[in-house]
Amino acid sequence: MRRPFSLLLSSLLALGALLFAPQASWAYPFWAQQNYDYPREATGKLACANCHLAKKPTHVELPQAVFPDEVFKVEVEIPYDTAVQQVAGDGSRTGLNVGAVVMLPDGFTLAPADRLTDELKEETAGVYVTTWNEENPNILLVGPLPGDDHQKIVFPILSPDPAADSNIHFGKYQLHVGGNRGRGQVYPTGEKSNNSVFTASAAGTVQAINTGDNGATDVVIQTADGNTVTDTIPAGPSVTAAVGDAVAAGAALTNDPNVGGFGQLDAEVVLQNPNRIYGLLAFFAAVALAQIMLVLKKKQVEKVQAAEGI
Repeated sequence: MRRPFSLLLSSLLALGALLFAPQASWAYPFWAQQNYDYPREATGKLACANCHLAKKPTHVELPQAVFPDEVFKVEVEIPYDTAVQQVAGDGSRTGLNVGAVVMLPDGFTLAPADRLTDELKEETAGVYVTTWNEENPNILLVGPLPGDDHQKIVFPILSPDPAADSNIHFGKYQLHVGGNRGRGQVYPTGEKSNNSVFTASAAGTVQAINTGDNGATDVVIQTADGNTVTDTIPAGPSVTAAVGDAVAAGAALTNDPNVGGFGQLDAEVVLQNPNRIYGLLAFFAAVALAQIMLVLKKKQVEKVQAAEGI
């Protein structure tokens, strides 16, 4: 019963987004979940890069090594200039939103709430982390969130215990991390959003530029054979073409309004065997004891030599 209910809930959310706020929502992580069963392609590219075309830096911080059944944090940093505003779905200017995806190794999962420390609870307050789907509980997703308050997103992670799962082994594991700021340039359906550059569909001369009531602009181009084509530009991008301009097919008719972008990187964490740490500490203790014994033996020899007048 749980699976059908999950599918029904997803369908209702998708329908609601389509009816009430399609342009504002299509590039959000929810739509990536609906269109991709698995977010990482064979080339290593994360699905978010298919809609967010600009490349921007993303940073991640996590421990070098963790013990089994330990709660630790993965901190994704999504830097950008908070003074910059993006184009909203209706063409107005607004602050950037952010989101992040963290692909954990098999066995690593989101830490349960009752395992979080007070510090982690404070750092994750107001951040709702979801899994990509039921088949991939190790793939975590956050967003969209207001970028002004969430340029750093903390994911609380629970490491697996090899003693409880024979498929888990001690060693080095790889994580794949992606961070996004701002809206996408392409919807998952393949259509351009108004946060993109619009180009001429045919070569010719710009005959007219007409602005509609909804903020959209029609650029009328007369081709060499005397026919006309009309390219409709939604509210948001600024039209850079002028009446009388000669344009080539594919030439830009607007500026590029995008100020955001997506970045991804890989990171590593070691699932450390506690027995190796205990062995290492025992080795250090033995070395320290041996050094002390050598010093004491040297002092003893010096005392004997002094007594014998050597």
